[in-house]
Amino acid sequence: MKENRWRIVLSAIMLGLVLMLAACGGDEESKSDKSDDKKSGKDGEQIYSIDDFNVETKNEGKAINGGHLKFGVVTDTAIEGLLNFNFYSGAHDVEFIKWFDESLLDADETHNFNQDGAATFEVDDSGKVYTFKIRDNVNWHDGKPVTAEDWAFAYEVIGHPDYPGVRYGDDFTIIEGMEEYHNGKADSISGIEVVDEKTLKITYKEASPSLLSGGIWSYALPKHIFKDIPVAKMAESDAVRKNPIGMGPYKVDSITPGEAVVLTKNEDYWQGEPKLDKVTVKVVNPKTVVQALKTGEVDTVHEFPADQYPDNADMSNVEFLGNIDMAYSYIGFKLGTWDKEKKEVKPDPNKKMADVNLRKAMGHAIDNDAVGKQFYNGLRWNATTLIPPSHPNFHDKDNPGIAYDPEKAKKILDEAGYKDTNGDGMRENPDGEELVINFASMSGGETAEPIANYYIQAWKNVGLNVKLLDGRLQEFNSFYDRIGQSGDDDPKIDVYAAGWGVATDVNPAGLYGRDALFNFTRYASEENDKLLKQGVSKDAMDLEYRQKVYKDWQQLMVEEVPVIPTNYRAKIVPVNKRVLNYTIANNWANYYEIAVTQEEPVKAE
Repeated sequence: MKENRWRIVLSAIMLGLVLMLAACGGDEESKSDKSDDKKSGKDGEQIYSIDDFNVETKNEGKAINGGHLKFGVVTDTAIEGLLNFNFYSGAHDVEFIKWFDESLLDADETHNFNQDGAATFEVDDSGKVYTFKIRDNVNWHDGKPVTAEDWAFAYEVIGHPDYPGVRYGDDFTIIEGMEEYHNGKADSISGIEVVDEKTLKITYKEASPSLLSGGIWSYALPKHIFKDIPVAKMAESDAVRKNPIGMGPYKVDSITPGEAVVLTKNEDYWQGEPKLDKVTVKVVNPKTVVQALKTGEVDTVHEFPADQYPDNADMSNVEFLGNIDMAYSYIGFKLGTWDKEKKEVKPDPNKKMADVNLRKAMGHAIDNDAVGKQFYNGLRWNATTLIPPSHPNFHDKDNPGIAYDPEKAKKILDEAGYKDTNGDGMRENPDGEELVINFASMSGGETAEPIANYYIQAWKNVGLNVKLLDGRLQEFNSFYDRIGQSGDDDPKIDVYAAGWGVATDVNPAGLYGRDALFNFTRYASEENDKLLKQGVSKDAMDLEYRQKVYKDWQQLMVEEVPVIPTNYRAKIVPVNKRVLNYTIANNWANYYEIAVTQEEPVKAE
């Protein structure tokens, strides 16, 4: 799950931006229409295209031996500090983890697993039985070998009834015997077999294309460290919080809780000795990220705030890389609650936002293309469906989604019985009762407040009284707790703005499945269940069949509107000109190859 990166700006500026955005509401040109030429936006501001960027550094020079790279994670909050792939939930923690731990399986730019990782695999003729072989030279940082038992142990922990994390879902229930184990009816998982020290066999209930495109959990858990820790207490243990180990190119040297991790090279790394001696990963506030880059306090960051790019596009000491992000922003509607006992969503037909006409009208009332141009200079653009263009085999580029049309929004509301019955300019619900819609939105980035206010104003323009939850933006961790990451849904929230990081596998069940905790809307329907199941079925091994399923699913979401996709994103990453071998290509994870040409970062002129 990726976070929104928006932050509060001064009220006067905010009001001006809101008014400017409202004025450009009729512009329907999408930045998904690529152009070789940069275009001029409102007031002569530059409009950029993702085609303007390279995905890998073009820096020149000879690598020195060793060196210290400084990597920034841009956020206005402290990290949670769950430094293990099996337990983390926040998008920021993983930016720290990936430097010292990694997947056992490698994936290519098309998001499919290949044979280049720390483990190789074979699939039997049925497509249901996978046999994995971990390479002999793959070891934990304490020198112990990474074993098949470690990999199986990760499945046993995630499938355990006391597991405190968010990983358990379709990727695990598809394994034979997993549900029986999870429900306490079996002491082991029948579909998982440790063949020998380095060989693991997993039997799935059915063949599925999802397995080869990210549907296999590929992160081992060192059993010799965690075996004596109760599962319910693992996430808060020192093995996760204070002394994490992995199998990656760097190993943790020290941790400043919530702020920074210092790592040193793992000379025993299975792909070879890393080129750097040291890496520091630290939190960098969005307000100070530009200064941190210019002075060399950090060499690069995990993602640069797109709204700050136009003013810093000519920063002299960095090269800006860009790629279509595997993510999108969206507005979600609260349609139910989470049943903690059954671990599934519980739709509630009495929820304020249960009327699809109300949701659809709110979608037609907002101009997301204008948001992308005005606040992100084209580095975000109108989103039409819930499968983004980062997955071109499945994104339905011909589906227009819910187009900006405020007059249509008014007509839909009128016909659905939402009318102003007391003359105050705001519509009451069909029963004639006052309708106040509570909207939750996050802090993080200079445009956070003006964008939230734009949406509120756009909905007001069609007669809907939408109020910002608690009258303010919500801090990142608090926001996700309140919309339901802990399983408790704040009943005050009717609508929320969030972001979603799409997995390598196109399967959208992680956010829209009936048993997905991250399904914060708490939406479910029989047709949705059917299409999600078809998308990972044996029939879907045929690409054309799977494309048709997900085309139908994208249209279903346009019709039922549990969420409104708002913007697709360009991921922008600045890299200091001393850094070599750095890329933001999809699924690239060879951090051991990164090098530098000089001891100190190049500073801006």
